[in-house]
Amino acid sequence: MTATTKKVVVFDYGFGNVRSAERALARVGADVEITRDYDKAMNADGLLVPGVGAFSACMTGLKEARGDWIVERRLSGGRPVMGICVGMQILFARGIEHGVETEGLDEWPGTVGPLKAPVVPHMGWNTVEAADDSELFAGLDADARFYFVHSYAVHDWTMEIGSPRMRAPKVTWATHGERFVAAVENGALWATQFHPEKSGDAGAQLLTNWLKTF
Repeated sequence: MTATTKKVVVFDYGFGNVRSAERALARVGADVEITRDYDKAMNADGLLVPGVGAFSACMTGLKEARGDWIVERRLSGGRPVMGICVGMQILFARGIEHGVETEGLDEWPGTVGPLKAPVVPHMGWNTVEAADDSELFAGLDADARFYFVHSYAVHDWTMEIGSPRMRAPKVTWATHGERFVAAVENGALWATQFHPEKSGDAGAQLLTNWLKTF
């Protein structure tokens, strides 16, 4: 491992495409380990939190693996964390599935709810409306396509900024029946609703952009 190689832990709490994420990160030059070990997750240069399945089940699994504590501690020290798919959704305050409300990590205010579209789940390739001055989508064309698989999303989201010293998050949107949050960049915390590890060259560029931030 060279001095410039970034050590990334893919957090293995039982809900995510950890092998796909490992391969995608290795492809762009990261030194990757799949683990739920507390110390390794805390000490890695970057932490990737995947997520597949139900919001409530992911939250239960994450807490059992102390992932909620790890994410909070890393972010309090300004250490990079990236969430993917349901790994993004659980960063919000709550999720509502089949009328059942589950508390999320509450790193961002907002509610994850059913996606209102003629065809659900939203499965396949789609373009996004990248945030202005996005670092996450740097070097990517406006017509770049990313792979989505989800039935729930965050809609009409804004985040109140109470201090002039704080920067508003950069929010990227996509549309499937309605507009929804496709990605967020907020200091050390980045997340995508789509799967960069399944998005070919565009996903590889996006992961490269994340590695460049630490």
